[in-house]
Amino acid sequence: MPKKQIPKIDFVALQQKVQRQFTNLDTKDPSLWPVLPRILLCILIAVGVAAALWLTVLVDYETELQTARNQEETLRQDYQKKLLKAVSLDALKKQREQIQQYVIQLEKQLPSKAEMAALLSDINQAGLGRSLQFELFRPGQVVARDYYAELPIAVRVTGKYHDMGAFAADVAHLSRIVTMDSIAIAPNAKDGANLSMDATARTYRYLDPEEVQAQRKATEGKKK
Repeated sequence: MPKKQIPKIDFVALQQKVQRQFTNLDTKDPSLWPVLPRILLCILIAVGVAAALWLTVLVDYETELQTARNQEETLRQDYQKKLLKAVSLDALKKQREQIQQYVIQLEKQLPSKAEMAALLSDINQAGLGRSLQFELFRPGQVVARDYYAELPIAVRVTGKYHDMGAFAADVAHLSRIVTMDSIAIAPNAKDGANLSMDATARTYRYLDPEEVQAQRKATEGKKK
């Protein structure tokens, strides 16, 4: 059986045919172009449109990427802050406990309203115990604060200088908080051998729940 002969392709003729399709093309009316140029033009247009769309999508992706990077940086900083807080949490708890214990100790040094009379007696006894003579011991007007009340006491005593210093030290070491200010020491006009000391002793006490409520109402009324 004879073998079929494979037809030979004339590449020269084919090349000339293709070249003729791209010769004398009317750029104003591509619809009159031969098939091959029109196909290539459509492909170029499609590629251009696809490239434009792809660039648009890339711009959107770039914006989203930058936003994500910014969020990442923010989250990273937030994480580092929280990590530092978490690492120092135990130390902060211990500090808080120490502060609470210190506040409790200070609160124990504040007498209640019912204990004020005993505290005034202790101050008086501290002076008498140092051989001082009280010429004046006059509690003043109570000044109410947010959670405590301040009571100033005008004091005038006569005696020796060292006894006055010991009296001030005794007052400072009372179990309740008592401060002394506005201290003035001068020779005693009646007895040149002794001195006279004028001072203001200040002590503090708790406010009763009713007093706290009244103080809050008064503060709110001033703000309005």
